[in-house]
Amino acid sequence: MVQPTKLELAAPDRLRISWNDGEVRDYEVRELRDKCPCATCREKRNAPPEPAPLLPIVTEAQTRPLRIAAMKPVGNYAYSIEFSDGHDTGIYTLQSLREMGQAITS
Repeated sequence: MVQPTKLELAAPDRLRISWNDGEVRDYEVRELRDKCPCATCREKRNAPPEPAPLLPIVTEAQTRPLRIAAMKPVGNYAYSIEFSDGHDTGIYTLQSLREMGQAITS
């Protein structure tokens, strides 16, 4: 099984993971947040769209650029990512991370 050998912020809004088979992938923080695998996010993605409110209300956290606030391993098969908007319930398996992002070629 491929495992990460290095995780780093390539930019404030981009995570870079180097894998033990030599592949390096970049991940936009927005992509990771939008593809959060937690049950709540999956339900929201699969629900029919709600009508847009006339005056949407956003939190202070939603007005700031989205960033990764913390990232912790979950066993040896996944990572938990905490985002700057306060969301932290998604567990990203190594397999799902390997399928996301963009491969970096040298």
